[in-house]
Amino acid sequence: MPDEAGRPCVAIVDYGLGNLFSVAQACRHVGLDSTVTSAPDDLWRADGVILPGIGAFGHAMRTLDRLGLRSTLIEVAAAGKPVVGICLGFQLLFSESCEFGTHAGLGIVDGVVDNLRDAAPAAATGRMLKVPHVGWHGIHRSSTGRSDDGWAGTLLAGIPDGAPMYFVHSFYARPARDTATLATARFGELAYCCAIQVGDVFGCQFHPERSGADGLRLYGNFARRLGVKAAAQSLPW
Repeated sequence: MPDEAGRPCVAIVDYGLGNLFSVAQACRHVGLDSTVTSAPDDLWRADGVILPGIGAFGHAMRTLDRLGLRSTLIEVAAAGKPVVGICLGFQLLFSESCEFGTHAGLGIVDGVVDNLRDAAPAAATGRMLKVPHVGWHGIHRSSTGRSDDGWAGTLLAGIPDGAPMYFVHSFYARPARDTATLATARFGELAYCCAIQVGDVFGCQFHPERSGADGLRLYGNFARRLGVKAAAQSLPW
């Protein structure tokens, strides 16, 4: 719920596997109050939820179960509360991952998470591509299931096609429905889904809080979605 100053508050989910400080700083920059929490009730009280993450899928899901957060995340998303998944948190939104075995995810978005090494094992030169996939890479509008207005009305609104974002990952998501894919990036010859938006659920494989002005623009769009008008007007874009 909004704080005493009328600012929406975001719950940043703490399950021991996220760059929580950077996410909280990005929220503050765009005028959002945030609370870093592992308490299920805090997710219900918040106006929006951010699920960050860095690490292994199976361990993350076991930790969410132990904290009672798996069912809460599924329920708040089903209730229409805006949810943003970042990096591992983006992958956790999906049905299943093959990382170190087969693990069920949250199932908020239909699809699976696969190994980049299996998807694009070699470059055109015949040499193995480096995994993890680390560094700045451009994101591009999906060619399927999206209207000609590109990213208008989404959390990527105002971000130019091809804008570089910062990635660190070894696995990638494959949504079951093309219409879920909002943006793609490339790993060798593979164009893979790097951002989705399904209703009020958004996820991105890259780290917007580490991606400069365009990454902060994503947080600004989230703030606008939650009703931060005054803060949004003061942003440098």
